[in-house]
Amino acid sequence: MTNTLYCFGESGNAYKAALALELSSVKWTPHHVDFFQGGTRTPEFRALNPMGEVPVLDADGLILTQSGVIQDWVMETTGKLHGDDRREVLRWTIFDNQKVSGMAGTLRFLMNFLPEDKRNADVIGFLAGRLKASLRILEGELSNRDWLVGDGLTCADISCAGYLFYEEPFTFSRDDYPAIDAWLTRISETPGWKHPYDLMQRAFVA
Repeated sequence: MTNTLYCFGESGNAYKAALALELSSVKWTPHHVDFFQGGTRTPEFRALNPMGEVPVLDADGLILTQSGVIQDWVMETTGKLHGDDRREVLRWTIFDNQKVSGMAGTLRFLMNFLPEDKRNADVIGFLAGRLKASLRILEGELSNRDWLVGDGLTCADISCAGYLFYEEPFTFSRDDYPAIDAWLTRISETPGWKHPYDLMQRAFVA
């Protein structure tokens, strides 16, 4: 079976899919999408995903889009990374998409990849406040347990942590969240873990 992930290094959503593939020992190949040069807007890419987003997984002809869907395929196909409650994994995946990545991804893009004259301070402030509230929830949960679901790493952890491994500034500091910091360390100490820029080629050129 050939598994090709359309991705680029700066995408935290692509990282969630790539890391799930990597940690479940699925054989896969990254296909670099040059996002900042319009790579997701070409007719060829839109034929794969009319939403114009990475990640896209071509699993031997089966086309899957959205990181949560790809993670679900990984769990179903390999029997790994789902813990003892897939619905609980789904609950955290939805929380991440709406409350963590939904804020962090946009905030990080605004603060690092848009020209400075297009960075709206009011929007940045609003998103930063929403992200902080969501991270407080995550911090509270992880103050009482090592993993979000069950007794080990699952796709719930991979989803919620995806953007938090990036070093570009987006108002998040591990120093402010000791439970999250310890959790991120546990994830990064998992055999096979890799940083996003070690899994996928970067697209942004300053």
